[in-house]
Amino acid sequence: MNNASFPLLSLLILLPLSGAIAVTFIRNIQLAKNIALWVAVLELIATLRVVQLFNADLGDGFQLVERYAWIPSLNIEYLLGVDGISVLFLPMSALLTFMVIVASWNSVQTMPRLHLALLLALEGVTIGVFSALDMALFFLFWELTLPPIFFLIGLWGIGSERRSAAIKYTLFMLFGGVPLLFAIIILAMNHATAVGGSIPQDLSFSLPVLLATALPDHLQTLVFILLLLGFAVKAPLVPFHTWLPTVAMEGPTQMTALLIGLKLGAFGIIRFTMPLAPSAAVEYSWVLGILGAITLVYSALIALQQTNLRRLLAYASVSHVGLVIVGIASLNMQGIQGAIFQLLNFTMVAGSLMLVAGFIQHRLGSTEAIHLGGLAKVMPRLTCFYFLFALASMGLPGTSGFPAELLLIVSTMLAHPSISIAALIGAILSAAYMLSFTRRAFFGPITQSSVKQVQDLRPRELTLLCVSALLILGIGFFPNSVLKINKTTAEAWLSRLMDQSVLASKAEQD
Repeated sequence: MNNASFPLLSLLILLPLSGAIAVTFIRNIQLAKNIALWVAVLELIATLRVVQLFNADLGDGFQLVERYAWIPSLNIEYLLGVDGISVLFLPMSALLTFMVIVASWNSVQTMPRLHLALLLALEGVTIGVFSALDMALFFLFWELTLPPIFFLIGLWGIGSERRSAAIKYTLFMLFGGVPLLFAIIILAMNHATAVGGSIPQDLSFSLPVLLATALPDHLQTLVFILLLLGFAVKAPLVPFHTWLPTVAMEGPTQMTALLIGLKLGAFGIIRFTMPLAPSAAVEYSWVLGILGAITLVYSALIALQQTNLRRLLAYASVSHVGLVIVGIASLNMQGIQGAIFQLLNFTMVAGSLMLVAGFIQHRLGSTEAIHLGGLAKVMPRLTCFYFLFALASMGLPGTSGFPAELLLIVSTMLAHPSISIAALIGAILSAAYMLSFTRRAFFGPITQSSVKQVQDLRPRELTLLCVSALLILGIGFFPNSVLKINKTTAEAWLSRLMDQSVLASKAEQD
């Protein structure tokens, strides 16, 4: 591991948390907004500095590592670090948070300081989720995402059942947290047993240490199932997906943009589930592939029936997660790189689409197709951006969605030819539901008088979407700018799974 000379990752966590505290106690609303915006900008700059310092050719180990004793009696450490898998999620998280703050600049009239403080607090703990290398610390950050999301949905939701939606989300996440905690404890206790030590003196929650600790066969399947179950709820995967459409309809669109743009659950499957139980991951990869295929096709079919843009985008997000899981289950370079690429793509494409839906909701009070006919005539700039993001969501060549989906489909064809049919069906359905809704909502005659009076994108909104559009096109034409950063780490990730599977097979034969 490469230790950091300056605690940059800690700064990324503490900066938005400090900004949240400052914004809460500032009486002047405009000053609070400006401070929140500058904190978001500084956070984005700092995350870009992390990417600049990261050396993709250094090897598969963690870099910019920070280690401090936290709870010595249990060997729990404050341990942070990044590798090729996690490093790009930091600037993407910071960028999406910045976009959400700008998008909600004038739309939030009730308790705007608290709203900004919760967004910044959520950003800080999310960065912690992506950079934590101690499992106990990771679990702390994981659970700390719940309070800000609960209040953001319950206090600023746009539906009459927003409080119920906040409670539903929280209950789902608490349910998912239980198996995660059990898996973490089992892994820590297994380390103590493996080194011939005692509990609690020889417990270890360090991810690098746990990766180097052999997990017995009788625990492999249990840990794999517990971790997969915990992360599947957050991803979400069928049948744990029902909270996302509910939140999309009842919660604020800016909050929903964060939820569908930052797929912490899918990241957790890549970071923890597969490498910590490698033999079970290889043995049950076909089960994971089938689960992903069911999620992919089922959610796409449901999206095809939607008449509300927000609910459609929620189901589309679940469907795309299914494709990511299929790629992970392929256990090849195309699959893991495609999965990481697609998760990064979510931040720009899915997040931007939901922000566009928020702009429409704020102006018209609805995102139902029947209320939106002819939008292209009165909102040509918004329509252009929406169309670009929709095409990227479908994987059109030239956008960031194309290399991600191409890698995932190719990986599935190489590993599971039968499941690749589901991937191809999902791609077709994706085009069907996006184009069908676009035709109904943006084209045709204007049937509502409110549509005739609607204002197109304001300069602030236009600039915001331009940033996302340029990233989508830039990465679409130059995908290697992303792939080269995670190549070495992806190779090591895949090698670990394959090597552990071979060792397990030899042990069974002996």
